[in-house]
Amino acid sequence: MPESSGTATPMFAWALLGVALLAVSSAGVVLQSMSEVPPLLRASWRMQGTALILLPGFVYQFTKMDRGSISTRDWQVILASSTFLSIHFGAWVWSLDHTSLVHSLLFVSIHPLVLVLLMPVIGTAVRRGHVTGVLVGITGALLSLGDVEAGGEVTVLGDAAAFLGAVTVVGYLLAGRHLRSVRQMPIFVYAFPVTLAAGIWLALAAVSLEGASLSSTLPEASLLGWSDAAWLPWIAYLSLGPGLCGHTGINAVLRWVTPITVSITMLFEPVVGGIIGWLWTGDATLGLWTVMGGPLMLAGAIIVTIEEERIKSTGDAVS
Repeated sequence: MPESSGTATPMFAWALLGVALLAVSSAGVVLQSMSEVPPLLRASWRMQGTALILLPGFVYQFTKMDRGSISTRDWQVILASSTFLSIHFGAWVWSLDHTSLVHSLLFVSIHPLVLVLLMPVIGTAVRRGHVTGVLVGITGALLSLGDVEAGGEVTVLGDAAAFLGAVTVVGYLLAGRHLRSVRQMPIFVYAFPVTLAAGIWLALAAVSLEGASLSSTLPEASLLGWSDAAWLPWIAYLSLGPGLCGHTGINAVLRWVTPITVSITMLFEPVVGGIIGWLWTGDATLGLWTVMGGPLMLAGAIIVTIEEERIKSTGDAVS
């Protein structure tokens, strides 16, 4: 049970959370190192590989469940979720080629701030903590843009692409929350079609925008080029590491660790990812403005996350 119940959290749960954070944080530098492959095709490969990992779980859960419980509306939400996921992942991978690793991870991780901006649209009350978090986060983002220089590694376009990834992941998360919490859809029954469809949308984008094809003899231009011996280990790691150990580990650890603890821990992905990138390449772009603005961006996201948990806890107590 979660730690809030008064039962001590087992050490292996903290270890699992740490492994999940490391796994998820390593994805950026690995994807950035695959720069010979165009970004949208690279993103499609990752989705294809993850879908294969999810397939056995999908088959098992789908054959056991009441298939009539999935409505037409559910399939429409799955379709929307896959679209959001494809834009999120495509934009983020593209940003890795057009800005620094740290900036890409910072801007794609501020989705809690984006959620606050969407609250009036979805009919949710905006509290003082939300406003404070957004103001702190936006201040940090503006400060970090001070490191943008003509011809430099940090670019406005790359940061904007990463921010687009943050915007679209909110739609993916809201769709997932509805299907998993409200509709009680099993995890693999939800995750497999969403991931597979996202891979298809990214493949179509790679064909139309990057010239990829099924018939290409060059792996770096083939829709299934990830199966080549040169790239299979990369995609296998991304699918099993960040994909399975990372995201599945996060879901598993919620049995023992409270959601607020997990959420705040995962917001440190830019920090851990930057350290992994430095260890991997021996180099990391970290300008003065990023040093000042980055922590404020993370602080803003943490403030919003804490406010959301406070509201949830108050609502649970009242009910």
